[in-house]
Amino acid sequence: MCCEGLNQRVKRLSFVDIKLIKWATFFATIMVVKFFPQLLKVNYLVLALLMVLCAAKPVYKAWIKKS
Repeated sequence: MCCEGLNQRVKRLSFVDIKLIKWATFFATIMVVKFFPQLLKVNYLVLALLMVLCAAKPVYKAWIKKS
């Protein structure tokens, strides 16, 4: 499968590394909003729906799926 190499690389990351990636993503998002302020006018319900859709598979895999 195409993602096996990437999965092996991710397994080498520590908890702190993952948190730093999250912070980098947060600051990159702030930069995008600074460049495109019209993004702030997007309806909160649309953003909430996108958040749920993006989180559904990882949440299912981590908390619900057996084995």
